[in-house]
Amino acid sequence: MNNNRTSKTAEATLAYQSLGPEQIMDAVETQGYVCDGRLLALNSYENRVYQVGLEDTDPIIAKFYRPNRWTDEAIQEEHDFAWELVETEIPVIAPLKNKAGKSLHNHHHFRFALFERCGGRPPELDNVDHLEQLGRFLGRIHVVGKSSVFMHRPALTIESFGEESYKYVLNNGFIPKELETAYRSLAEDLLQRIQWCYERAGDVEALRLHGDCHPSNILWTEDGPHIVDLDDSRTGPAAQDLWMFLSGDRADQTQSLDILLEGYTEFCDFNARDLHLIEALRTLRMIYYHAWLARRWDDPAFPRAFPWFNTQQCWEQHILDLREQAAMMNEAPLTWMG
Repeated sequence: MNNNRTSKTAEATLAYQSLGPEQIMDAVETQGYVCDGRLLALNSYENRVYQVGLEDTDPIIAKFYRPNRWTDEAIQEEHDFAWELVETEIPVIAPLKNKAGKSLHNHHHFRFALFERCGGRPPELDNVDHLEQLGRFLGRIHVVGKSSVFMHRPALTIESFGEESYKYVLNNGFIPKELETAYRSLAEDLLQRIQWCYERAGDVEALRLHGDCHPSNILWTEDGPHIVDLDDSRTGPAAQDLWMFLSGDRADQTQSLDILLEGYTEFCDFNARDLHLIEALRTLRMIYYHAWLARRWDDPAFPRAFPWFNTQQCWEQHILDLREQAAMMNEAPLTWMG
């Protein structure tokens, strides 16, 4: 039984890594579309995403899910969350449903979803109007996020993002031998500091989040922003969907935070306790990101796309960056006048 499951997993992984134009267009055409042969790979690595040309109509976006990352139930929960947001008139690009009402499809080894093509540019984070409008939309998303719970999608935790991640890169030979001791002791120290940040924050509400809300997942048009890619949606603190729009020195971040929250609190209450988590969440993402690259390093697309990764310089710089985060977590949290 286990050998059969392992064989099917390996077969699905190989098929995914070899996904080609013929399979992509065949899959799309199972949903009643007629492809015209035009195909454009889009900038996505966790999943395979393509713009597919159609006859007599606008192109469509096809997203092929990486095998063995999410269960069908977890993917469907992501889709359902997107449609909840759409139904409250939040501009999220939700997966298209076929005549049977299905948004998750299967074709041979592949699971895929189809989306309307929507263009746009990233938000201008130094633009007060953009930041305030982003805050409004995030507040509206979080109101919906609080209205129910995920049953199949994970929570953002210190263990899953931090402990499991640093142990993975250590236990699988990614850290150079001469840096192992420094990395291990630093990671363990950081996890303790992160735990202290959570303890200082106290009872912080967890809700359904976008989960990966960075500027590249916001597309701005003349009509305002629309939000894409809920693939990393999960349960966690509200600050997770806010901190990636904060950059620069403390004064810059405080100013941006005030503008974001001015828009956010028009629709959703914000608990200032969450501010204790900003640097902790930033640190967890840095640890998790390097472990994510390590976990995907057997996929030929990753060495091509990230040639800087897994070099001596990469890990030395990562350690330096994490040491800066240790110092940041010792500082008082950002303040908010709300």
